Amino acid sequence: MTHSDQADKKNEIAPETAADSPSASIVVICGGLSHERDVSLSSGHRVQGFLKEAGWKVETHDMDASLLDFLTNPSTRPDLVWPLLHGANGEDGSIRDILEMSNLPYIGSRAKASRTAWNKPVAKNIVRKAGIQTPHSVTLPESIFRELGAHQVVTLLVNSLGLPLFVKPSSGGSALGCSMVEDMDQLPQALINCFAYGHVALIEQAVTGIEVSVSVLEIDGQLQTLPPLEIWTPDGIYNYEARVSSGPTKFYIPARLSTDQLKAVRQAALTAHTALGLRDISRTDFIIDSNGVPQFLESNVAPGMTATSQLPQSAIAAGYSLSELYSSLVQSVLSQDRTNH
Repeated sequence: MTHSDQADKKNEIAPETAADSPSASIVVICGGLSHERDVSLSSGHRVQGFLKEAGWKVETHDMDASLLDFLTNPSTRPDLVWPLLHGANGEDGSIRDILEMSNLPYIGSRAKASRTAWNKPVAKNIVRKAGIQTPHSVTLPESIFRELGAHQVVTLLVNSLGLPLFVKPSSGGSALGCSMVEDMDQLPQALINCFAYGHVALIEQAVTGIEVSVSVLEIDGQLQTLPPLEIWTPDGIYNYEARVSSGPTKFYIPARLSTDQLKAVRQAALTAHTALGLRDISRTDFIIDSNGVPQFLESNVAPGMTATSQLPQSAIAAGYSLSELYSSLVQSVLSQDRTNH
């Protein structure tokens, strides 16, 4: 793994230290019942550990029937919430709606923006209008295959989009339900796998290139990108198993791109963050195509914070202490008036 260039050091945020930390209480919400529960728990407990290291009073709480009472009871009500729920209810805006109705300040994008980013086809259209390229795709519900006949629709898809294709749920994360299709005979099974995680499929042209993720942080009103991270896997597919294990996947930070390409993908991440109305923290995934152009795949409002997640690794490569970086983000949000969110 390489280190970030000098430009990243110039943009480095001066973090808060434990001595500067106020006596605010923080609750990290993690877990839940989505398919990404284990990833969420890992993310939440790691963030809790780093914030404790920085001197904050912080605890985690699962997404369960006791959560609302805990958040709204005067004796346990926190000063700040960090929702680190992955998947449905966490990234689709639901928990953020609950926090807003409870008038609780929280880290991350508002409910409306979260819903927009969660819906991959909608997000792709918005980002495309903002000038960022994205692979051609079609969005189809499970019912259309039953009503029109799976074989006929599959044939039409291949004739229209060509091969290879990526099949993925129209919402969701951690690559659950995602498959690469190189032959038309593989498409029916890929759709079955996809529909196990949602009833709408995004069928997307598979663009050959370098997979890169760029994390965006907004601290004290200033947007900045962490160094672009390149993801390399032996088969070229960054699936769920590769994301949650420390297997043969390799990260290169900064990504092995030209100076101009690194600049372009960082700007594309900032454009996506702004166009989608995101706030505080996001991670946007791209494919850098054969022409060196960033192709938008998706933006995440609750990026993974596990030991193998991209955002923490990019931050470490840039020279940050995670405890200080997360503390800076907390301090930034606490300094704002978010009563109206």
